[in-house]
Amino acid sequence: EKILDGLQTRVAPLAIRKMRSGLVLACAAFAAIVSDALAFAPGAALPSLAGRVAPNNCLLGLDMMRHGNRKNKLALPADQRKALLRGLTTEIIRHGRITTTLARAKAVRGEVDRMIGLAKDGSLSSRRAALGWMYDKELVHSLFEAAPERYGTREGGYVRVLRTLNRQGDNAKMGVIELV
Repeated sequence: EKILDGLQTRVAPLAIRKMRSGLVLACAAFAAIVSDALAFAPGAALPSLAGRVAPNNCLLGLDMMRHGNRKNKLALPADQRKALLRGLTTEIIRHGRITTTLARAKAVRGEVDRMIGLAKDGSLSSRRAALGWMYDKELVHSLFEAAPERYGTREGGYVRVLRTLNRQGDNAKMGVIELV
């Protein structure tokens, strides 16, 4: 315990990164220092930490779990899925409301929110990002003009997904996605 208390006061200068999950993790160099310190007897002096600084990219090799990062693949390859989401995003913003399958509606919801968030920001880089995603240049310009007034006080949740009756041919779950 005495070794660990002394180690905590000496570890502060090391480069420790805070990961997305909120856990504080140290890199392999730090782990080596800790293992060196734990190998000493309780009364022994700790090794010097001078010159031992963790590199900036030391956490790139750690394997992190992808909890909460799942996206619906919609039974499509990545390029076709991206094209579908781009097309649905463009049509939702153009018409304000479309009917599609429930899975597609839930998948495109985040992309429409992202486009409206970019439009509220209104910067040149945001405009270029929206132009790179949506298919209609004029629609992007009209979105950037109208979104700050329409959604200025709202902090997200710009679309609503409503369930409707199942499709008659294959009984697929259907939904209506509309702008709030």
